[in-house]
Amino acid sequence: MRNPKLAAKIARELRRFHQVEIPGSKEPQLWIDMFKFYEKASSLEFDDSEKQKIYKTISFSEVYNEIVELKELTSHFNAPVVFSHNDLLSGNIMANDEEEKLYFIDFEYGSYNYRGFDIGNHFNEYAGYECDYSLYPTKEEQYHFFRHYLGPDKPQEVSDKDLEALYVEANTYMLASHLYWALWGIVHAKFSPIKFDYLGYFFLRYNEYKKQKEKCLSLARSFLSRSEAG
Repeated sequence: MRNPKLAAKIARELRRFHQVEIPGSKEPQLWIDMFKFYEKASSLEFDDSEKQKIYKTISFSEVYNEIVELKELTSHFNAPVVFSHNDLLSGNIMANDEEEKLYFIDFEYGSYNYRGFDIGNHFNEYAGYECDYSLYPTKEEQYHFFRHYLGPDKPQEVSDKDLEALYVEANTYMLASHLYWALWGIVHAKFSPIKFDYLGYFFLRYNEYKKQKEKCLSLARSFLSRSEAG
């Protein structure tokens, strides 16, 4: 997905997708779903003693405080609410090279949501199925994506101000993506019939969240402070 030509196509298609009008509630679902996952995840009991032992090491009060802090910070963004895919990983993107067309598939998690979440979540998926987060796109790669998202017809005319604003927005909501899928992992550890280390997935995503937190929150607070001052 980091191939510049393909990234530009994905960005343009995502902008088009975000412009779709879907009947029904347009309330963003991120925090609603996050707190639902939290309520389920924090009140489980596993039959497997080893899983229960691992589960007991999770500090849910800490996780709750992280959610509340991030929700409060992002409330200061003027992030557009759009119909979002919410799960735009490589397996949900089909490219037809012969027709030069690109398609998104699998809308199981589709809902109205914050634009920054859909983009930040997509960037997290650069890690691939191996979850190698060292593959997270660089600022330069992100700006390339943003130019084609914000200005599909004239990408080089997108202003630095708009690029920076979307950069901060996407990289703050990227943190929410880690929390969202971390809690999802705990719930699936209990209820999914699929053999997969869902508890391990929680720790993978939550640890990456903690690794990126200070850098991204400092970036967001600095941006918001400058925006309020000027």
